[in-house]
Amino acid sequence: MATQSVHAPLDDAGRLLGSIRALVRRFSLAERVDVSCCGMTVAQAATLEALAGGELRLGELSRRLGITASTLTRNLARLQERGLVTIGADPADGRAQLISLTAAGRQAVQGVRTQEEAFARSVLERLPGERTGEVLAALDELLVVVRDATESCCPGAFDHLLTETPVSCQRSNQ
Repeated sequence: MATQSVHAPLDDAGRLLGSIRALVRRFSLAERVDVSCCGMTVAQAATLEALAGGELRLGELSRRLGITASTLTRNLARLQERGLVTIGADPADGRAQLISLTAAGRQAVQGVRTQEEAFARSVLERLPGERTGEVLAALDELLVVVRDATESCCPGAFDHLLTETPVSCQRSNQ
């Protein structure tokens, strides 16, 4: 039985997978740098970002982040110690907790967003100007087909991760 050489040319699926893995790794590294300069971890930044839209119950926040409530509770304790979030009782259900950003938390979210947007802008500036729209449209299209493929194999599996949809994806889903 012949095995494929490690150096054999990749088919299109292999190229796609390799390219996505490389992009994820490189953007993950950039994200770590972006949030570390703001004095937090990627998990803490994700928590703050999820709260940027308004207060959430602990269970809903856990679901959106895709982490267990116990992991989130430890993360929130660190954020609360730094004065970035408040944790209070839900007036509608005394057993539930509501998590919200403080003014310092909103500033921290903006600081991370500014860093991340600067990195994204520096990436786009390296593309030839006439290709920028084409590249962004292709990425939007790829996101739509990845979402469709995911729904085919694992319905609803990643809904908790989707908080924002690019404009072109919204058009494509209508």
